[in-house]
Amino acid sequence: MRGFRHWRWHLDEMYVKLNGEMVYLWRAVDHEGEILESYVTKTRDKAAALRFIKKALKHHGNVATITTDGLRSYKAAMNTLGCEQKQEVGRYANNRVENSHLPFRRRERAMLRFRQMKALQKFASVHANVHNHFSHERHLIDRETYKARRSAAMTEWQNLVA
Repeated sequence: MRGFRHWRWHLDEMYVKLNGEMVYLWRAVDHEGEILESYVTKTRDKAAALRFIKKALKHHGNVATITTDGLRSYKAAMNTLGCEQKQEVGRYANNRVENSHLPFRRRERAMLRFRQMKALQKFASVHANVHNHFSHERHLIDRETYKARRSAAMTEWQNLVA
């Protein structure tokens, strides 16, 4: 994965209520829609953005471009890392990550709420792994291929759980 240099990442943060208090879930999504990294913080500033970007770069290697929204914390963190030329900001450019929040929000509503920051972090990372494992982009492939991939994913999941 580290040698795959034409990756495009989309970064975004979303708020989550934790016992009536707002915390922020930072997420990195690649150009194919896979969730790369999830990170929970109490603040939405340069230090939090810097920790999140460093963590993502450490786990997933270098990246060609990073698309973000207009939050100034991203720009400040990118300047600190020396990769400000990789950042892209556009009005609808970050829709890939905005749409990836939807399955998380649905699951969050079903769970009613989170009570601890550690539980939220654990849920976010596990949810990302499960979502990446079972998401096969049905609209891009035919029915037989989709069914075969879904069956293979389910078999692999059952082997992992057993």
